[in-house]
Amino acid sequence: MPTLLPRGLVWLRRDLRLQDNPSLHAATAQCEAVWCVFVLDRTILDTLPRRDRRVEFILQSLRDLQAQLPAHSQLIVLEGDPAQAIPALAHSLQVGAVFTGRDYEPAAVQRDRAVEQALQQNGIRLVSLKDHVLWEQAELLTQAGTPFTVFTPYYKQWLARTLRQPQAPYQLEPAALQKLQGWDAQLHQAALSKHTALLHTGVPALAALGFESTNLSQLPIAPGEHGATQAWQDFVQRMPHYHTRRDFPAIKGPSYLSVHLRFGTIGIRTLVQEAVAQHLQGIEGASKWLAELAWRDFYAQILAHFPHVVQGAFRPVYDRITWESGATAETRWQAWTSGQTGYPLVDAAMRQLLHSGYMHNRLRMVSASFLVKQLGISWQRGEAFFAEHLLDFDLSANNGGWQWCSSSGCDAQPYFRIFNPINQSEKFDPNGTFIHRYVPELQGLDDKHIHSPWLAPHPPAHYPSPMVDLKVARTETLARYQIARASAPMNGATEVL
Repeated sequence: MPTLLPRGLVWLRRDLRLQDNPSLHAATAQCEAVWCVFVLDRTILDTLPRRDRRVEFILQSLRDLQAQLPAHSQLIVLEGDPAQAIPALAHSLQVGAVFTGRDYEPAAVQRDRAVEQALQQNGIRLVSLKDHVLWEQAELLTQAGTPFTVFTPYYKQWLARTLRQPQAPYQLEPAALQKLQGWDAQLHQAALSKHTALLHTGVPALAALGFESTNLSQLPIAPGEHGATQAWQDFVQRMPHYHTRRDFPAIKGPSYLSVHLRFGTIGIRTLVQEAVAQHLQGIEGASKWLAELAWRDFYAQILAHFPHVVQGAFRPVYDRITWESGATAETRWQAWTSGQTGYPLVDAAMRQLLHSGYMHNRLRMVSASFLVKQLGISWQRGEAFFAEHLLDFDLSANNGGWQWCSSSGCDAQPYFRIFNPINQSEKFDPNGTFIHRYVPELQGLDDKHIHSPWLAPHPPAHYPSPMVDLKVARTETLARYQIARASAPMNGATEVL
């Protein structure tokens, strides 16, 4: 048997759970004593609004995690810059290795490289493991050995390999849990203070970080591994009907697991194992949901292989588009962000986001398409707005979704396909149940006029008229895209294919 390291450190990030945790599993298998740390990253916290549901969700998830640890152990919570704090803590603890889940965001890659270099100076290894995706980076490539940029062939290979090489969830046995350690606050704070890292005695309160409470406790979202498990057990029973219910925002169709996948309060292997089992039984809902999980992996590998998507279009020709600007654009932007466009389904979607930090996936497509292709405003402004407000914000998925809707990304919908918000409303919220929930100004309208209230015999007095004419907007959008495409070099040199 290989010799165990005397000490190891698990750096928790997008894996706020005990079970199905590759880093925790590897550390307890390879080390005699293990510490767990989470860093409240000030380089990120200082950019957020003072009321942010994500910060509250993280803190509550950390408390849930701490409550599951053995009595003799304790989660280390640091506040500062992880590029400095992690190497300092690892040196203070005298560990031989730091274990962590891999991250594919460009800023995270740069941070981890800096941490690895600092650790190496003290003879400490950084062991990064695949965690929040099922298949990563170069594990799935085309026959030419290049990254996939079209989803359908990617998914065929993703599913084939998933069925051929099942990945079982990592099981953390009670004996492994006993290896988790406590810490001496006074000793380690002395070592960390010169790196301007603060060692908290337990999980800090929001106020201690300079944040204020949100309405998270009033929402049907339970943080932590326990909350994720409850949501997962609920969805397992509903999964067979996912394919027929997922597009209707007024009913309980989605899994509602996106926030738990984002913060790692549940492991991807746990979800895939059950979905595959149902898929092999011929359950169509499970097959459809597996494809949605594959989309997560697809966008993560796009981000890893093509990091330029963070700054601009996957297909650079669409960076040439001239978007609306000036007073008209700002008026339209304010209406869209506040749910006052005059199109009920779009407004209900935006109000749902502002109220809860969540937006139904069908409505994410409708509202994004409306901003870009009806209001003529850059997809990057919408992407940034969602990034600020979504509780389940994930850079790769958010970026991929917005580029899909704006036809600027890989395997995106053609630029001439434009969601009609009235048709979408009539199809997916036929009785206006969802609209009534978030747009009370429309109470009293019948099923026919709820989708286009300006056509009602007596239009609501306190609801705005449509901000744009859909036919005019379509003509302007097609021209906007055609001009950009016509300006590209004939040899396609600026196109990423």
